[in-house]
Amino acid sequence: MTDTASRPMRSWLFAPGDSAKKMAKAVDSAADMVIFDLEDAVAADNKRAARAMVCDFLQQNADKSARIFVRINPLDGPDALEDLAAIMPGRPGGIMLPKCSGRTDVETLDHYLTALEVANGIDRGSTPVMILATETAGSMFHCGDYAGAPRLMAMTWGAEDLADAVGAAANTNPDGSYAFTYEMARSLTLLGAASAGVAAIDTIHGDFRDLAGLKARAERVRRDGFVGMLAIHPAQVDVINAAFTPSADEVEEARRIVALFEANPGVGAIGYEGGMLDRPHLSRALQVLAQAGG
Repeated sequence: MTDTASRPMRSWLFAPGDSAKKMAKAVDSAADMVIFDLEDAVAADNKRAARAMVCDFLQQNADKSARIFVRINPLDGPDALEDLAAIMPGRPGGIMLPKCSGRTDVETLDHYLTALEVANGIDRGSTPVMILATETAGSMFHCGDYAGAPRLMAMTWGAEDLADAVGAAANTNPDGSYAFTYEMARSLTLLGAASAGVAAIDTIHGDFRDLAGLKARAERVRRDGFVGMLAIHPAQVDVINAAFTPSADEVEEARRIVALFEANPGVGAIGYEGGMLDRPHLSRALQVLAQAGG
């Protein structure tokens, strides 16, 4: 596995795979991770050229490739294998799999990647995978099936393709919030990622000019348990990074909690500031310190 799992994963910035300028801008941004898109952002007639552009960019920027994922096309279509065959010589930091229908898709992708790693002199199993877990109706029923899935290191979700899959006229309420079905998709992704022991990443905030709304939402989903968020514009990156970075007060309190348990080994519950702390509080404190880099 690459060092991706040990990197911060607060912000994941998309860039179209057929624009060298936008790919370079994304990589030069403050985004923790970058996703070069060969799926929705690239028209069918331009996919062959985009594959070559992505591979060339990866090869010319090998020192930056560890933080570059590539979103391929869905496995049930004609383009996924061609995507993989074209880009793997560039040694991408990881693969994003859209419209993942369940664990079987991850296992199939693992077989493809293993063969291509061997063919390109890449260490077997070293290319991690992030999945879009809720873009089809059937996939919603499989969010909890990913524990132990090969290569899986993150799960995220999508609302637009899901709305299309169920024939919805809209996926939001009149106030702009997601409707019930899509909030359920978000929750199932969070629970599925926790069950699998991988990172939960929230979906995009579509209005890239609405930075206040982005800030409020990012802070809320971080409280829910997500560790990062997808971005569609460089202007969103700083807001996302700030929202998913623990504050100085959070870090200080986490250190106090960890120190308290270290001073009282074997104790299940400890009094703290007029209340009680137990092992879940310690786990949360350790997570905060990990997010803050120690």
